[in-house]
Amino acid sequence: MRAEDVKRMIEEPQISPLGQKPMEIALEAARDAAKRGEVPVGAVVTQNGQILAIASNRTLTDRDPTAHAEILALRQAAQLCGSERLIGCDLYVTLEPCAMCAGAISLARIRRLYFGASDPKGGAVEHGPRFFSQKTCHHAPELYGGLGASDAAALLKTFFAERR
Repeated sequence: MRAEDVKRMIEEPQISPLGQKPMEIALEAARDAAKRGEVPVGAVVTQNGQILAIASNRTLTDRDPTAHAEILALRQAAQLCGSERLIGCDLYVTLEPCAMCAGAISLARIRRLYFGASDPKGGAVEHGPRFFSQKTCHHAPELYGGLGASDAAALLKTFFAERR
């Protein structure tokens, strides 16, 4: 999938066949976010070999502190599925989700969560509150960390180095 195809799918959500690895698409969405001056995080929701949603961070663009890639992708997928429960869906995200996003992932009933770079400072899956292992967590997805971690970490490192 070409960069312009990813950009179009972010702007015009639609169900499309999975022609490329979801984490590669999430990384392309993260690169798009970086070009817009947003923290480079991308997310993709899939179901049964279909892409339901692609999103990247838009907190600055939307002036919305909740406009994280994961939240935006979950919203798009829920709209397409016609349900707030994304049972049988998988989420691919380039950075370990924060507590807010982990909560949304749990409420959406995501089946599997794949994430790239770990986030010792703001992550809530392997770090911090370890949201999915709390007794109060109603649903915990299967977790697969480290997928595309080196590419995701390099993208973040470059982004923040250019701002210092």
